Amino acid sequence: MLEHFFQCPHCWEEISMLLDPSVSQTYVEDCEVCCNPIKIEVKFESGNLIDFRTGSLEQ
Repeated sequence: MLEHFFQCPHCWEEISMLLDPSVSQTYVEDCEVCCNPIKIEVKFESGNLIDFRTGSLEQ
């Protein structure tokens, strides 16, 4: 597991999450600070994080 820090696109607080480097995925998770939904796109290549994007569901 890989810990990754980023800012919530709603409240701008820094939060962290654990990412599984064995799989690239897109999913929705609620912010642990403001509880708004965040669309998360994660891409790994050979176990290395190559892209991490977040956004609100309205985007």
